[in-house]
Amino acid sequence: MANITHNRDIIVVGQQPWDTQIGSNCKDIALEFSKHNRVLYVNSPLDRNTLIKDRKAPAIQKRLRVIRGKENGLELVAENLWVLYPNEVLESINWLPGGAIHTFFNKLNNRRFARSILRTIDELSFKDFILFNDNDIFRSYYLKELLSPAISIYYSRDFMVSVDYWKTHGLRLEPQLIAKSDICVANSSYLAAYCKQYNPASFDIGQGCDIDPSSQLQASQPADMQSIPRPVIGYVGALVSSRLSIETLRYISQQQPIWSLVLIGPEDDTFKFSDLHGLPNVYFLGAKSPTALPAYIQHFDVCLNPQLVNEMTIGNYPRKVDEYLAQGKPVVATRTEAMGLFENHTYLADKKDDYITLIAQALREDRPVEQQKRRAFAATHTWQNSVTKIYRAIADYEVHHLGSPAHPHQAPSAAKRNAKHPQPAAE
Repeated sequence: MANITHNRDIIVVGQQPWDTQIGSNCKDIALEFSKHNRVLYVNSPLDRNTLIKDRKAPAIQKRLRVIRGKENGLELVAENLWVLYPNEVLESINWLPGGAIHTFFNKLNNRRFARSILRTIDELSFKDFILFNDNDIFRSYYLKELLSPAISIYYSRDFMVSVDYWKTHGLRLEPQLIAKSDICVANSSYLAAYCKQYNPASFDIGQGCDIDPSSQLQASQPADMQSIPRPVIGYVGALVSSRLSIETLRYISQQQPIWSLVLIGPEDDTFKFSDLHGLPNVYFLGAKSPTALPAYIQHFDVCLNPQLVNEMTIGNYPRKVDEYLAQGKPVVATRTEAMGLFENHTYLADKKDDYITLIAQALREDRPVEQQKRRAFAATHTWQNSVTKIYRAIADYEVHHLGSPAHPHQAPSAAKRNAKHPQPAAE
């Protein structure tokens, strides 16, 4: 494989912990990295607010045992892949105003985080490593300076600063983090263009889809779907009111009472208390394990992605659409810039009224030949293809900035790298 990165050490930091119960781009990328490299996947460290609010949760208890020295925070989870539970607690500082006080505490948090990582770097004897940052704007803002990686990569998979929590300080810090990273990669053309405003070495690497061939074998209908009348119009994923249109779901249900609308995934408070729960043809089946989801999708007649169109969603790559198409299912989704990639393989709605017409069309036109075309299209979106584009970006960077592709453990020293790339001011 051309330009593949082999026998390197890679440290992955980000927002999603290894023990997350939902699908994770970052985990899938780490697994793909580990096929040819040694990888340390660093869970996000425990913060003070989470410790107070969720102290009794099993995941928090595990982190507390690590912090107290009662459990080893480093676990080998697959060949060449370790997961680190940091033995540090960070301060919860997002409520602070921007300025010197926030900068002081954010540097403090970064130093604590880096201290835990540096111990593990020594333990694993990682050398001249690549730092891959999955959208972690605050906790990892200073890691390039504190860890001195051979190459730092920022990964944009969501327009985080459209969310209130991230907007508070992210509008200021994310552009600076993108600018000082050596390479930026994004999972959509929209986000790649956003990154390119601040760093010319920004690349669209597309999106992978974790398609297990065994998941495409016909599965028995799940027990909690067996009494639901057909046709079944289904959605799988987090039910979050900032991303999904409750109005569209309500409209579909009310306009077509003979259709069963099945919604699978955890709900935010707006969904929990919405009037959708009182509609007779709407079925909330709750969150399911990732391994259980293919069986549900197989028994949908049409799959949905009724997104709102806003800053958060317009350029967001819809991972679930690949998962639907991999099962050969017809998909009706809201038209966004990122959905343009799927235009020839899905039905795209511009307004809520379109959903009725397009779902009916999808039900009418679904044939084996179309199902196979959808599967073939989804199969082109593999993690191998996506990560290969990261490897190419690394090889290009090394040729143009370091003189030649680095061999394992032969990258330039931190002092030489910093001389080549002076660091911008922190704030």
